[in-house]
Amino acid sequence: MSFISTEQKGAVAVVTIDNPPLNALSAALLEELQAEIERLDGDDATRAIVISGGGDRAFVAGADIKEFPAQREGGGAETGSVRRLHSLGHRMDAARTPFVAAIKGYCLGGGLELAMCCDVRICADDAQFGQPEVKLGLIPGGGGTQRLPRLIGPGRAALLNLGGESIDSATASTWGLVERIVPREDLLAAAAAVAAGFAAGSPHAVAVLRELARTTRDLSLEEGLRREAEAFRRCLLSEDGREGVDAFIEKREPRFSGG
Repeated sequence: MSFISTEQKGAVAVVTIDNPPLNALSAALLEELQAEIERLDGDDATRAIVISGGGDRAFVAGADIKEFPAQREGGGAETGSVRRLHSLGHRMDAARTPFVAAIKGYCLGGGLELAMCCDVRICADDAQFGQPEVKLGLIPGGGGTQRLPRLIGPGRAALLNLGGESIDSATASTWGLVERIVPREDLLAAAAAVAAGFAAGSPHAVAVLRELARTTRDLSLEEGLRREAEAFRRCLLSEDGREGVDAFIEKREPRFSGG
């Protein structure tokens, strides 16, 4: 059984999670999703990836809780959805390809943790966000205690993690959890347009920008600027850097190769 489908729209791949009714993240689904992201990240024709949820009700409403008893009997979550979600997040962090989350309906628990692995989050006006694990006697185990404070600050993260309540799209936007709100009917088109904008740039520069964002956020300003300068030098000496500068001087559109 397949839990995902991929539609190629030019240089943008739209990956849809489809596990009715609420797209729960089972271990098998996460394994399949990571394999597909691995494939797309290695495909030179794909320069941006949109992740969306199938059906009408949710992006992803959380992990597949029905798998938790078996994980408990096995001694914990070492091989379950938590570890697989960590592995998926690490793979997305290391990708050269940028990710855009297209979020509608419920985006809870592991679904919010998956969305936070993306570079940008576009949501429909009906989206609901939360980390309700505390209501099950659990904690967010797929990145919610680590990625969420880095995005919205420790106090707001505490409101979600400790209270287990949901927030609406307007609050999520105000808090910096999402970058754009659109009407539900425009969601996929809006997310694909953002992804297409990423795909139009230099793949080499995009990969370097993602690398800097991942590796310098906890460093001092001085060290971050040093790494930025070194990364700029790498881009300037790259094939894409040469092509972009030459195209600007020659007043033509650049033809980036990713080199």
